[in-house]
Amino acid sequence: MRVLVISQYFWPEPFRINDLVLGLTERGHKVTVLTGIPNYPSGRFYAGYRLLSPRKEMFEGIPIYRLPIVPKGNGQACRMTLYYLSLALFGSLWCPFCFRKDIDLVLVFQPSPITVGVPALVVRRLNNAPILLWVQDLWPETLSATGMVRSKFMLRCVEKLVRFVYSGCDRILVQSRAFSPGVRRMGVSEAKIFYFPNTAEDLYKPVQLESDAPERAHMPKGFRVVFAGNIGRGQDFPTILSAAERLKQHQEIHWVILGDGSMRSWVERNVKALGLTETVHLLGKHPVRAMPRYFSLADALLVTLKSDPIFALTIPSKIQSYLACARPVVAALDGEGARIIEESGAGISVPAGSPEALGKTVLKLSRMSKSDRERMGQLGRKYFEKHFERNRLLDRLDGWMKEEVNTRGF
Repeated sequence: MRVLVISQYFWPEPFRINDLVLGLTERGHKVTVLTGIPNYPSGRFYAGYRLLSPRKEMFEGIPIYRLPIVPKGNGQACRMTLYYLSLALFGSLWCPFCFRKDIDLVLVFQPSPITVGVPALVVRRLNNAPILLWVQDLWPETLSATGMVRSKFMLRCVEKLVRFVYSGCDRILVQSRAFSPGVRRMGVSEAKIFYFPNTAEDLYKPVQLESDAPERAHMPKGFRVVFAGNIGRGQDFPTILSAAERLKQHQEIHWVILGDGSMRSWVERNVKALGLTETVHLLGKHPVRAMPRYFSLADALLVTLKSDPIFALTIPSKIQSYLACARPVVAALDGEGARIIEESGAGISVPAGSPEALGKTVLKLSRMSKSDRERMGQLGRKYFEKHFERNRLLDRLDGWMKEEVNTRGF
């Protein structure tokens, strides 16, 4: 099957769509990717890329077409708007020249933004290829929750765009079951909505590090609480730092942050202002393949989201990575993410936005026996294998794709 994947983000940016594309290729599909110039999460083009970089490159034998975009910069609303709209605009102009035919199906990866679906509608208009839209974030709710857009008029305009994109798709895949009501509110029938959660790459698994592993030298000694991923507005770093401040006198407890993002400079300033330089450590961005190695040195893995109804519906993709690595999890979030942590027995969840509860829970975990924490990690791994295992989910997606294409007789 000839599959066009459209995504705002793609390799070398660290998103799950990279592995999904590889999985589809493993199953014999001929995949082509349409994306932008990599600049996530720093907002600056990666080294070696420029606005007028060569338009085509290869990823594991898979052709990638890169569109000129406005990089997201420091994440301000105006710059983000240009970032999102530029890919939609140039993608819509590019598709009639490159994808007028020879496409059987379009798969759209849609964290933010929904505008990434617009070029897919152009391709559908050209050759009637079915569209599967994989929803990672609900719009316009996410825009409102992060504070990126406050104008009610603009939110209504975005809602109209969401309805337009959804109406042109054949199936809406949701990463959380709790997304379904929000998608239905946009006029989508229940029959078109399918639950398709994130998985984790096969590299996420329990790891036994060598005694001289370089990662050991990077990590502080003591009880390590490790956060990995985007340092952004939605991750509620004020709660993390406030919890760390409450435990400041417990010098053996260390908060380790692996990643980068628009809030990093804010975090660095406040770590100094609050006197947390001895217990909060920003280790920067590291390759995805290094993550399981760092996770193996964690006594607990941390996942947080802001307290907001929209974030209660989502399942942060780092949860699957954490579970797969068989480490105990401490979660400061509500809703679906918290349910998974509690249901799996993989750790302890506390309400989002509660630094007091987060601090008490981290202290409780630090005083728990290592065997009890290891048991949590093993339960998490079993839950991952049952609900989020990679090949099981790829088989499900492969089946849906074939159903859509066969319906059209391609």
